[in-house]
Amino acid sequence: MDMNTIEAVVPTTDPAEWRDGDAWLAGGTVLFSYGSYAFGPEPLKRLLDLGSAGWTPITVTDAGIELASTCTVAELYALPASPDLSRRDWPGLDLIRPCCDSFVASFKVWNMSTVGGNVCTALPAGPMTSLCAGLDAEATILGPGGASRTVPVTDLVTGDGTNGLARGELLRSIHVPASALASRVAFRRLSLSNLGRSGVLLIGRLDGGTSLVLTVTASTKRPVQLRFGHLPEAAELAAALGDAIPEDLYHNDIHGLPAWRRDMTYRLADEIRAELAAPEGSPDVNVSGDFWPPEARNSTRASRHTSGRSPQQEGA
Repeated sequence: MDMNTIEAVVPTTDPAEWRDGDAWLAGGTVLFSYGSYAFGPEPLKRLLDLGSAGWTPITVTDAGIELASTCTVAELYALPASPDLSRRDWPGLDLIRPCCDSFVASFKVWNMSTVGGNVCTALPAGPMTSLCAGLDAEATILGPGGASRTVPVTDLVTGDGTNGLARGELLRSIHVPASALASRVAFRRLSLSNLGRSGVLLIGRLDGGTSLVLTVTASTKRPVQLRFGHLPEAAELAAALGDAIPEDLYHNDIHGLPAWRRDMTYRLADEIRAELAAPEGSPDVNVSGDFWPPEARNSTRASRHTSGRSPQQEGA
């Protein structure tokens, strides 16, 4: 927590107050970890604190779900059990808890880390990026002078640690549309160790019961989304992945080599294709990785720990 260059903490949500040497502060779990030189050779001088913004964390309407950028992971995790959602047929809600689980973080992080902060940090393994991109979410971004614009989360994250925010812009909220939430979904995640950082995380949606939307994250430096007007065969899906993801787009760090990430992306993509092609609830679907399906999460994790086999050993 090397922040010894900070001269002031300013409670504000106004981008007009931003100047060089500033950083927006939400939960601070990444900012305090990276320290005063988190954003370049010049040290941070001020933190613009969103803690007193008072934004409603989650708003549910017929149009979908609005997440304030300051919504915490813990608040999001509790959402599927909310009475506000008991009468809505939104299968996409099943993705929320697996994505939150993909943080593999302590309760301290869950209660401080924010949805918006995770997206803006733009780490390839950021599970809030995976969730929001996989559900076609759009970000509302505030700029100086009352300016406002929207951009798909898929496009907001531009690379490893880079995003499409201009200097001083502020992520205000993320809208998850009801149309995506109403689709049948599938989820796959792999890491190199049990409870390790995601090396591959894919989300699939079956829009209208026929059209596949596949979102690739964690294995790539930025989200990659493939859309089909139908449910493709295995060969067509593999060819589309090859066209959409050049070799240099696969991420390379201690959590996975590009070749492994590429191979597991193809494997998990085909598992998602097969799951969404099978009748819903089919017991014969192959699932590599962890946290899916939601209703079997605890029993699946326990059986893997008992067997002594990691998700990666099962999916290698």
